[in-house]
Amino acid sequence: MDSNKVVLAFSGGLDTSYCAQYLRKEKGLEVYSVIVDTGGFSEEDLHQVRQRAESLGVAQHESIDYTQQYYQKCLKYLIFGNVLRNNTYPLSVSSERMFQALAIAEYAQKIGAKYIAHGSTGAGNDQVRFDLAFQVLVPEVEIITPIRDMKLSREAEIAYLKASGIDMDWTKSQYSYNQGLWGTSVGGKETLTSHQALPEEAYPYPATKAEAQDIVLIFKKGELLGVNEQSFENPVEAIQALEKIARGYGIGRDIHVGDTIIGIKGRVGFEAAAALITIKAHALLEKHTLGKWQMYWKEQLANWYGMFLHEAQYLDPVMRHIEGFLEDTQKTVSGKVFVKLQPYRFELQGIDSEFDMMQSKFGSYGEMNLAWEGEDVKGFIKILANSLKVMKG
Repeated sequence: MDSNKVVLAFSGGLDTSYCAQYLRKEKGLEVYSVIVDTGGFSEEDLHQVRQRAESLGVAQHESIDYTQQYYQKCLKYLIFGNVLRNNTYPLSVSSERMFQALAIAEYAQKIGAKYIAHGSTGAGNDQVRFDLAFQVLVPEVEIITPIRDMKLSREAEIAYLKASGIDMDWTKSQYSYNQGLWGTSVGGKETLTSHQALPEEAYPYPATKAEAQDIVLIFKKGELLGVNEQSFENPVEAIQALEKIARGYGIGRDIHVGDTIIGIKGRVGFEAAAALITIKAHALLEKHTLGKWQMYWKEQLANWYGMFLHEAQYLDPVMRHIEGFLEDTQKTVSGKVFVKLQPYRFELQGIDSEFDMMQSKFGSYGEMNLAWEGEDVKGFIKILANSLKVMKG
């Protein structure tokens, strides 16, 4: 372990730029900046972050693509479980932060760093997710959090960087964004209130499409593997293709209100077109291809899975057990889901699956009974009513 190396989780924003300069100049550490891509960065984005890191004098900068690991070890289970926190939020940032922490821990071990640093404040969930993962995975590494420990304001950070000769244009939008494969979170002055909505300009993609569009989503054993006529071997590519089609409709926008890990209420906006459409389409397909008790127990366990993931408990072994259950339920969840996209909303129109239990030889709901007679039903209802009659006296 090199006593002078620190791995910095680096986004290129103000907080992590301050950390890079502070760790190098005040602590005398050799800074290895790392950005972990979970499906939200373009090549140009990554290039700009690298330029920012190098301008701050880091010893080395790394871009780590963790998108496939993120999908295989987490996102597919959020789809299998139709997970929406508080029936609203698809856990966009909550889920990706843990995987960014995993990648950073792996990198710190690889280079033998003594320290890991991140730019979280003391008032959010991310500090818990990062610190917990590092404490469990690399307990020998010391965690440094300058922004949290010194309770720094944005103005103080800018003043320090200017005094250090780093006079960049820190003017940025009044909104902050965290973008990944599973959606983009949006924070701003409105989300700090309990009553204000985010304006149209706060969302990352303008809603420019006006004409309705019909699309077909193809699932195989619960995973999205086709969009319209195009098939994919990799579900990540299918999700990205769906996002590209749907994002111009302004679909998947909402504000999530929930309980933070640290015990206060939090409010955050998000835009997650592909995530919302995929989850809802998958849920409809399951209604046709799974039994009621499969659906019931999936819902119970998936709710726990989402809560544990949100609250930084991804490493708990029970999560692997829930994943096993969720994956086992997907054997018959294959088929097509027909979706209509419209401005700011989408409609699920129906499904087509060889496992569709509506196509039954036993009968057609509300129309025809094929496997029983009227007298059978009368007897069944009479027995079903017995317990109620007993309780009534």
